[in-house]
Amino acid sequence: MPTGQREDPYSAFNFLVTIDGIAGIVAGFSEVTGLNTETDVIEYRTGAMDITVTKLPGLKKFGNITLKRGFTASHDLWVWRKTVLDGKTERHTGAILLLNEAREPALRWTFAEAWPRRFEGPAFNAKTNEVAIETLELVVERVDLE
Repeated sequence: MPTGQREDPYSAFNFLVTIDGIAGIVAGFSEVTGLNTETDVIEYRTGAMDITVTKLPGLKKFGNITLKRGFTASHDLWVWRKTVLDGKTERHTGAILLLNEAREPALRWTFAEAWPRRFEGPAFNAKTNEVAIETLELVVERVDLE
């Protein structure tokens, strides 16, 4: 007998990425990884304590976000990466939106102060029938789940 409304988990393949200030980037990337946070642990003990250590939260850290998509005629990601190579780093905010089955936003992770740390062009192989993939790794200073 049903006792309430069923809530199925969202599918991981239904998402969008936006990067504010980068023209043309409301993109369907094929893969996004590195959406994580962690906090350093500070171990503390005084001479009055027995052999137990108190653990306190330290610095918070946010993982690098890696974006992958099929290579297109758009050079927006490369142009952004080139600003770092030229010593004129541009930082941007952005968001990763997980969509429900109706393609409406269900969850939204925002990231801030992002800049491209690494750009990787496609691997070429004449023996395969695969899409050329470009990879961009972003350094971020903050991630929030809205």
